[in-house]
Amino acid sequence: MTSRLYQWHKSSLLLALCFFYSTASWAHGPTRQKVTETVAINAPAAEVWAMIKDFGNAHTWLPMVESTEIEGGNEPGAMRVLTLGPGIKVYETLKKYSEEKMRYTYRIPNETHDVAILPVNNYSSTVSVKANGDTSVVTWKGAFYRGYPNNDPPPELNDEAAVAAVTGLYQAGLAHLKKIIEAPE
Repeated sequence: MTSRLYQWHKSSLLLALCFFYSTASWAHGPTRQKVTETVAINAPAAEVWAMIKDFGNAHTWLPMVESTEIEGGNEPGAMRVLTLGPGIKVYETLKKYSEEKMRYTYRIPNETHDVAILPVNNYSSTVSVKANGDTSVVTWKGAFYRGYPNNDPPPELNDEAAVAAVTGLYQAGLAHLKKIIEAPE
């Protein structure tokens, strides 16, 4: 009797697990996306880091940023406002900062973010500089969800749009950084 009861429970459990996993796949929502871009710059890492290390200095190396307002400097918790044009602002918070490792991490708080500007949610990003002999490599990586959190997003807020927007931002920023650092004086 015990073995029959055991078999019945085992079969019931297997059936319940199959049902759970099959219905869970119907409820698929957004998945975390990641983008990493790098650029080699013909300058020492210390020189490159000097250009980007100030969290409040984004307007000097990001071509789409007209101005930067900062509160808190380079301390975790610092907040900056990037002005991209009239009435177009992006709010970011510094999460981690390491002068020694030449790296910082920041995020865009969802409550301040407009997906019409950058079609993402839960965005966090890290910028770092590493020495490569007499040159340097800058890496900019981010993780985020698409701008539309539910199923069936409109094209401008889907995964592809989010990845394309972040990739374009990183490529443009890194290309401009390379150009201004390598420009003859």
